[in-house]
Amino acid sequence: MNVIITGASKGLGKAIAGKFAAAGNTLLLCSRNENVLNATQQELLQKFPQCSIKIMAIDVSKKENAIAFGNFCLQQGTPDILINNAGSFLPGNIYEEKDGTFEHMLETNLYSAYHLTRTVLPTMMEAKQGHIFNMCSTASIASYTNGGSYSISKFALLGLTKNLRAELRSYNIKVTAVIPGAVYTDSWSKSGIDPERIMQASDVANMVFAASLLSPQTCVEEILLRPQLGDL
Repeated sequence: MNVIITGASKGLGKAIAGKFAAAGNTLLLCSRNENVLNATQQELLQKFPQCSIKIMAIDVSKKENAIAFGNFCLQQGTPDILINNAGSFLPGNIYEEKDGTFEHMLETNLYSAYHLTRTVLPTMMEAKQGHIFNMCSTASIASYTNGGSYSISKFALLGLTKNLRAELRSYNIKVTAVIPGAVYTDSWSKSGIDPERIMQASDVANMVFAASLLSPQTCVEEILLRPQLGDL
């Protein structure tokens, strides 16, 4: 299968890429940092030589870049799975966050998924098959202190996911919202929080991979995961 993953050089994206690489799929990966992306490609190929990995270092928060990456992916064949994972988090309340935060959060967490999905969808719709995963957040379903524009962007991403689900049902394309709470990635590594208190990236990756294996007549619409002791 051809599996597209954005923000794939580290964290959740890298963990998800590892699951699909282990199954021998063709991975089409992107992230902004070329050096880290190259290192991830080599690491995965060394661990899983049965897979194929093509990469593109690009910032998909920009419309023209998201489209360019989509066209790069289409050159490799019809996408089977699209995982819109690229995203970032800037904390702050709406009334005090730095000017430009709102635009940055929308571009990174919402527009990237919107424009990339629109680029590859016609080919997927023609094939009448495929599965789209959008990496949402518990911030997509409840507000919290210092959520600000990040939470707004994630609410919007969940809305995009639900609309796609309704629109693409008749084309046999599945759409899944992945809604994790705190996951131990780089953004938490300097927080001082005990890693045992936070979910592992592999937990989310395992659930995404499992959902991708279900029969064509079954769609997991939402994957909601939280730390066992509750949200932080």
